[in-house]
Amino acid sequence: MAQMGRPRTFDRDDAVEQAMHLFWQHGYDATSLAQLKTGLGGGISAPSFYAAFGSKEALFDECVQRYLTTYAQVTECLWDESLPPRTAIETALRQSARMQCEDGHPKGCMVTLGVMSAPSPENARVANALTQSRMRTRAGMVACVERGIRAGQLPDTIHAASMATVFDSFLQGVSILARDNVARENIDAAISQILLTWDLAAKNPQTRTPDAADSAPGDTAT
Repeated sequence: MAQMGRPRTFDRDDAVEQAMHLFWQHGYDATSLAQLKTGLGGGISAPSFYAAFGSKEALFDECVQRYLTTYAQVTECLWDESLPPRTAIETALRQSARMQCEDGHPKGCMVTLGVMSAPSPENARVANALTQSRMRTRAGMVACVERGIRAGQLPDTIHAASMATVFDSFLQGVSILARDNVARENIDAAISQILLTWDLAAKNPQTRTPDAADSAPGDTAT
């Protein structure tokens, strides 16, 4: 019987995992084909690489989908309406901080760091899934604040998008803290501090957060 092609000398599933770590650490543009071939093991040749994955872009897409269905699930609790809204936000923040600081993979969040290592304009499409994931998390934060308002846990003077931006901005910043090896205990303590935003608003029915219409014509965002 004729031999049906040369058997692969690497485990494809493990190769995708290793490639995900490289993209997570360095970003799309900064991760070269040479790095990928070395990181995937087995001395994979360029023809074998393309036969296995199609292209660097296709491999990146596969790695992003793996990340979104595994590590990124730490914020899906924002959409769990069985959780009290404040608890959902706290759970998302603490779970994400724990994931971003743990060993065994690059520090930080691939979804957030994809912005900081944004692809060149000609490759911008590859970041679309990461952008959509950030938008989903942001929308989840808004949904939690809106649930809190509807439930009477927050005053109806709260501007939901503004309060959600406080939590979302903190979450994005955790990636930098994790990359700088800030102790998780310090980040957890900071999460307790940021949640006081909710607690203080809940105790003060007169609290009002401004929306865009409140800015004077000459005001600029900082």
